Amino acid sequence: MAKQSHLHCSFCGRSRDEVKILIAGQEGHICENCVEHAQEIIAQELNLKQEATAVGGSSANFKLTVRRPAEIKKFLDEYVIGQDDAKKVLSVAVYNHFKRITQKQQQDDVEIEKSNIIMVGETGTGKTLLAKSIARLLNVPFAIVDATVFTEAGYVGEDVESMLTRLLQNCNYDVAAAERGIVYVDELDKIARKGDNPSITRDVSGEGVQQGLLKMLEGTEVLVPPQGGRKHPEQKMIKLDTKNILFICGGAFDGIDRVIARRINTNAIGFNVNKVEQEMQRKNLLQFINAQDLKGFGLIPELLGRLPVVTHLNPLDKETLRSILTEPKNSLIKQYTRLFELEGIALTIEDEVLDFMVTKALEYKLGARGLRSICESILTDAMFELPGAGETELTVTIDYAERMFGKSKLSVLKVA
Repeated sequence: MAKQSHLHCSFCGRSRDEVKILIAGQEGHICENCVEHAQEIIAQELNLKQEATAVGGSSANFKLTVRRPAEIKKFLDEYVIGQDDAKKVLSVAVYNHFKRITQKQQQDDVEIEKSNIIMVGETGTGKTLLAKSIARLLNVPFAIVDATVFTEAGYVGEDVESMLTRLLQNCNYDVAAAERGIVYVDELDKIARKGDNPSITRDVSGEGVQQGLLKMLEGTEVLVPPQGGRKHPEQKMIKLDTKNILFICGGAFDGIDRVIARRINTNAIGFNVNKVEQEMQRKNLLQFINAQDLKGFGLIPELLGRLPVVTHLNPLDKETLRSILTEPKNSLIKQYTRLFELEGIALTIEDEVLDFMVTKALEYKLGARGLRSICESILTDAMFELPGAGETELTVTIDYAERMFGKSKLSVLKVA
């Protein structure tokens, strides 16, 4: 008995008298409390591994599948109508990104540098949809971030490093996978320099944020807070090298058409001026955009030097809007048809109604997003009344569409 009183748990050190059960092993003992803690730890670790597998967090799940530019563009065509120039630029950039990652060290030490992209286009022309469609296709970590939340370091808001936190979270903190990912920075025009501000307050969300992006876009080692938020000295940081991360930036840059018009002098007069060609140019001035115009809008030259590829998205015309309603895999009409199918109702929309929607969307100049607002205004009453009413069919005629649209708040908007 004297010998048994000296027995103790090899993990927590409690003696035989302090525990209920002491399990003997070859060279030690363990008590029931330590067994319970070990069981909890095992359960937590197994759950973490299952979650990582579900979100594709392991490096094995991010094996690169090289897609040629024509294949990438073909996939984008299924979801985005038109914008062939922007699709080609994005397809080539993504393909070159794959090649940079997979290239082997050559004897001549030629290092391929990345070509970050900036996309300029009016609201509702498909900038964010292009980014989301690419994310659906690629087998690399992808993050979409909004530049409007960024402020200079030390001020209320998010640091620019938080975009890399999103990238890490999307690949379950797999650093090796994140370092070859792609980041889409939306609303870049919102951090443009505001000019000579007479206010005594600082423009903490403008030029300072652009300067904070410089090294990150070019390639450097960044200390990233794993959970996001502000940095503080005691916080654990993750080191991330941005050399192989491709940055795609987008923005509406509202008003930049006036900067372009001044540069190309669209108001030229004389006998040799082609008025028809000049009118076509004036309708889509974004096709002439270059880095000089973006500098005049408020982006600093250092940032533009790190965004060498500038592309544009064309304004949506009547034919394009009509195609957007019906042709893509996730078109609006297919979405509303599915919503009514879930209630057991067959939805039919006449062609005249589609033309009516397109005409109103062009009037309000809201792009493809305006189509959804118009669809909602026409179908809201039906979606409210028909579920549970026993109806099996709904045919939307032009009279019904005009009557429902007339009752909505959209009909009283003044056309710009």
